[in-house]
Amino acid sequence: MTAWYLVLCLVILGIAYVIFNYMKIKKMREGTADMVEMAGIIRSGANTFMLTEYKSICIVLVVVAVIFTLFIEKTAGLSFLLGGAMSSVVCVLGMKSATYANVRTANKARESLSIGETVKVALCGGSVSGLAVQAFGMLGLIIVMLIQGGVDHTSESTGLIKIAGLSCNPTVMRVSTYSLGCSIVAMFNRVAGGNYTKAADISSDILGKIRHDLPEDDSRVPNTIADFIGDNVNDIAGNCSDLLESFVATMSASIMIAVTLYQTNTAVGEGIFKATILFPIILAACGFAGCLVGLGIANFKKMSDNPSRELDLSTWISAGLTIILGGVACYLIFGKLGENELYSDFKIGWASPWVSAIMGIVSGVAIGVITEYYTSTDHKPTRELAEICEEGEAFVVTKGDAIGSRSCLLPVLIIAVALLVSGFLCGTYGIAIAALGMLAFVGATVSIDAFGPIADNAGGLAESCHLDPDVRKITDKLDAVGNTTAAIGKGFAIGSAAFATVSLIVAYVGSYSAGLTPVLNFASFTVVAGGILGGALVEYFSAMLTDNTIDSAKIMADEGDKMMSIPGVLEGKVKPDYNKMIRLAAQEAIHKMVIPSVIALLIPVVGGLIFGVEFVGGILVGATIVAIPRAIFMGNSGGAFDNAKKYIEGENIPGHGKGSSAHKAAVTGDTIGDTRKDVVGVALDIFIKLMSTVANTLAPVIRTITLLK
Repeated sequence: MTAWYLVLCLVILGIAYVIFNYMKIKKMREGTADMVEMAGIIRSGANTFMLTEYKSICIVLVVVAVIFTLFIEKTAGLSFLLGGAMSSVVCVLGMKSATYANVRTANKARESLSIGETVKVALCGGSVSGLAVQAFGMLGLIIVMLIQGGVDHTSESTGLIKIAGLSCNPTVMRVSTYSLGCSIVAMFNRVAGGNYTKAADISSDILGKIRHDLPEDDSRVPNTIADFIGDNVNDIAGNCSDLLESFVATMSASIMIAVTLYQTNTAVGEGIFKATILFPIILAACGFAGCLVGLGIANFKKMSDNPSRELDLSTWISAGLTIILGGVACYLIFGKLGENELYSDFKIGWASPWVSAIMGIVSGVAIGVITEYYTSTDHKPTRELAEICEEGEAFVVTKGDAIGSRSCLLPVLIIAVALLVSGFLCGTYGIAIAALGMLAFVGATVSIDAFGPIADNAGGLAESCHLDPDVRKITDKLDAVGNTTAAIGKGFAIGSAAFATVSLIVAYVGSYSAGLTPVLNFASFTVVAGGILGGALVEYFSAMLTDNTIDSAKIMADEGDKMMSIPGVLEGKVKPDYNKMIRLAAQEAIHKMVIPSVIALLIPVVGGLIFGVEFVGGILVGATIVAIPRAIFMGNSGGAFDNAKKYIEGENIPGHGKGSSAHKAAVTGDTIGDTRKDVVGVALDIFIKLMSTVANTLAPVIRTITLLK
């Protein structure tokens, strides 16, 4: 248990550094009176939304926890609540740090007129989110392990009310319910946050750019402030819960697979069992240490005026240290075991898990590079999309769709190759470790992703508070870089979801397979039926989220129009009722978050209880196969639409700047892309992860109770 306590000490150190950065941001000056007022409205609105949302989330968490404790495993309800609590703490902490950092980033640009100094403020704010994700995700799992005194692969447990024939491994149940608690909070946050931010963003664009021909982020548009708030509740809070859930899910899947492997390999000793349980936590700790170094260097060094290079450097340092430290840890944990003590699946001995982790790390970086190529204005696809905007909306949408579709192949190929190599070298355990390798330095990727919405908010504040044009130039440059980092972050989230889901599916199938290798029979009509249904559910889920967002945007646009018709608002003499618009956005988002979230929660339960474990396996595989390219398409086409608009607004196409016909066509594309990248794409990855986590958690129930056997 010494290693667990060492990791706990590292986590506590990381949390202390998070608090240090949080207090450092808070101590900075906010700027002019207008900036202070606007920042206060954004902060208050974000806090109100989160408070209202969590009233609904807490009810769901408590009800599900009681069910687990009563009927499945008597302590599972507590670990489930712990998962929900860890995810919630990260969401709130990340959102609060962002709402402090945005105005301070704008003010640093105003005071210093230095890109490098301004980047440091935004990245410092983002690091609170990123490091908190990794620290609190590990903290909860370590608490679960330490309280139960390690991992027990032999004992069986039941709920307080025993169901005939139902028993489960308490360790697996506690780990899976901890992960499930994180998943449910992530789903609610992504669905509600996505609806909030994009309904506000789309309605703001409709009012400002189309109906009234006003500049972007103009304070006369009441929806603008709700849009600023949305960046924080979705792109920060939602993203934090999303990546924390992936991070926890991969650690949990690794532990569950390790338990299953040992139970089916009776010829080996307990040494390999303890090693396979310990390595995922140590690998995550190595990644966390790498992130602390990479982000710490960025926090204290003198920044250049090239934000992209500085952000990339933090990522490379974090990933490089994760590989080096992970290799040392793998040797220390597995190297002391003899060849006869290792599993036969470990084709290259002790190094097998390490190479699998490297496959995941390299895949994460590669997917980020590919995403940048298809969405950044520095590269051909987005520039071609911007250039075709002068031909009209039909050309824009068609070209954007083609970019999104084309961008799917390479990321999916990379994921497939990584899974094949890691599976060949290290078996099913290697697949889980590859997934964890990709997420081992998630602290750095989330920090850099959070940089985007902070910079975006800073630019919006500079516009709405009428700061000097030189300030806006700095924030615009940061915003452009932030758009790319946000797109890369979405690609990383989708790629990590693919790895996490595959590892969860492997853990699920292994939990009921009789032999050493998990088997899901695709020749079975039950599996095929489940697969077809799983694919269709992805499309239905996407349509539901899109409809909800557009309906909310229409309601908010009409309400904003009424406010702008009040005498004096358009002249800038009377301020619109921002708080009323904020309340409307929150009301719509929370009202529309329940049904999509509950669908993802209930599908594996209902399908499994009626048709059995293989039907659920089919649903998971079918949904994953459809959702991964669909999510990549949504994210990359949406990112290309957004940056093509910004490319035109930057006067990069002669004769086609703001207000031109090309710009209006690009705005149409951006409006379409908003729902794709910030609502549907980011929610699909949680949809498949949540279903897979539910299936793992309830596998003992589904095995025991099936109506149509």
